[in-house]
Amino acid sequence: MTVSEERVQAIRHRLKEVQSLPTLPPIVSKLNRMVEDEEVTAEQLGRVIEKDQVLTSKLLKMVNSSFFGFPQRISTVSNAIVLLGFNVIKTLIVTSSIFEVMQESDVGLWEHSLGCATAAGILARRRGVKNPEEISTAGLIHDLGKIVVRSELPEDYARVQDLVAARQVAMREAELEVLGVGHGEIGGWLARQWNLPDRLVRPIEAHHHPETAGEFRELAAIVHFADILVRAVGFGFGGDPWVPPLDHEAWERIKFGRSVAREILAELDDKLLELQDFTMEIQRIGED
Repeated sequence: MTVSEERVQAIRHRLKEVQSLPTLPPIVSKLNRMVEDEEVTAEQLGRVIEKDQVLTSKLLKMVNSSFFGFPQRISTVSNAIVLLGFNVIKTLIVTSSIFEVMQESDVGLWEHSLGCATAAGILARRRGVKNPEEISTAGLIHDLGKIVVRSELPEDYARVQDLVAARQVAMREAELEVLGVGHGEIGGWLARQWNLPDRLVRPIEAHHHPETAGEFRELAAIVHFADILVRAVGFGFGGDPWVPPLDHEAWERIKFGRSVAREILAELDDKLLELQDFTMEIQRIGED
């Protein structure tokens, strides 16, 4: 094992041991098992979630936010499950805590993640991908690894930030030099610990190199391009001021013509304006 490999293994081991990392409460473990069972209905899943008042309130708050943009108010968990699907609900529950931390501690990254989720949803619907809300959720948590490094490896995170500023390099390049591993892979480790489905895990860990995502290459390519789009239009802050390089194989997989590109950009522009109002509203509420 090389020094670099030893370093990566040490970080992986350290992250597993950190007690403050978000962990799965028993109810979420039960939900994980239920989601994998094809016989389980939305009503049955809803009845389990509704046994936890905090979980229920967080879930209903998220699905009723302008981020999802449903025209009518959703008042029951079972309706939320029907509208969003089992896997999206599970991911929202599992990631709600870390998403709240991100909203409070790194507004720029929170806005970038919301923007990426929006762009990924638009691209997924354009390509006719099954369950586009799920791809939107992958976009929402694609930078999960950055939050983990910031909260659990603060000294290393500071070194990464210093390197980005001193050498004017991308955050991922600095992470590879300091940690020996990028935020995508780190986010993928945590997503696996949470037993999230591969349709979410693989796009998270491969959003900078989508062709390594196996059978989920198309989904990873969508998140990859959504990340680039949102960086290019300057919505939020992903940790450095540069637009990530386009993976040309990924582009060949999902490419579209100029007229479609114009329509996508126009739709994204409208959605980002709505998101801007939403994030400002949330920040005002937080300051009150």
